[in-house]
Amino acid sequence: MNYQRSSFGLGGGAITPAVKNLLFANGIIFLMQFMNYSLNLFLTKTFALHPYEVFVSFKIWQPVSYMFLHGGFWHLFFNMFIFWMFGSELEREWGTKEFLKYYFICGVGAGITIMLLSPNSVTIGASGAVYGIMVAYALRYPNRPIYVYFLFPVKVKYFIGFLAFISFFSTFGTASDGIAHAAHLGGMVVGFVYLKYWNQFYKLKSWFQQGQKKSDQNLKYHQGDDQKVEYYRKKIDEILDKINRVGYLNLTEDEKELLEEGSKYLREHDKTDIN
Repeated sequence: MNYQRSSFGLGGGAITPAVKNLLFANGIIFLMQFMNYSLNLFLTKTFALHPYEVFVSFKIWQPVSYMFLHGGFWHLFFNMFIFWMFGSELEREWGTKEFLKYYFICGVGAGITIMLLSPNSVTIGASGAVYGIMVAYALRYPNRPIYVYFLFPVKVKYFIGFLAFISFFSTFGTASDGIAHAAHLGGMVVGFVYLKYWNQFYKLKSWFQQGQKKSDQNLKYHQGDDQKVEYYRKKIDEILDKINRVGYLNLTEDEKELLEEGSKYLREHDKTDIN
């Protein structure tokens, strides 16, 4: 897969569907908040995350709905700017379905963290989900540079590690600055655990399901280039169908290797034009 890089050192290219739709949804809801004070009060009371009301009044939608409310223009701008900057390339690689699933897992995980660590707080904003997206990017592209204040290049893994450090000590510190550090920390931890451990369950399941096909996947044809081209075409089509269903992230290592190997072979040997 080919990737472009923007001036920030991150993935460029056209904006992806989930990122675009989430930017649009957050922007529309913010305009609703901004243009009508009474409506803003209603939205905050009903859809912001009030841990007490979730536990007592069973407002179980709040750990999701709080992600779509923001406290001001700059709160919205920085969340959405960072989301676009880190999220677009991940969505292109994982697929929209897997990307959205991960986004909401991190956002809900951040909300649950707030409910456990800050039960008396009222929280709004997509920061928890956005921090989870940044963790995913750091795991996928740890040595990519980003430019702090557009001037100072820092590898993503160090930048995200610094944010994790700040979030941890701010969450458990005594001072309060009005920032939901518990949400940041929760989004990062949940995202890391999901990508590193829980997601392995799916890969293990896929490994068992495909055990009977493994010998076929590893088969190397020697009868001629035409037969091998046909073999790789068939296998790559199957893998691309799987990416459309569950995202690139859920491919097995064998499938990723076969996709890379087959794509390279077809570029070198297949005489059919591919758009």
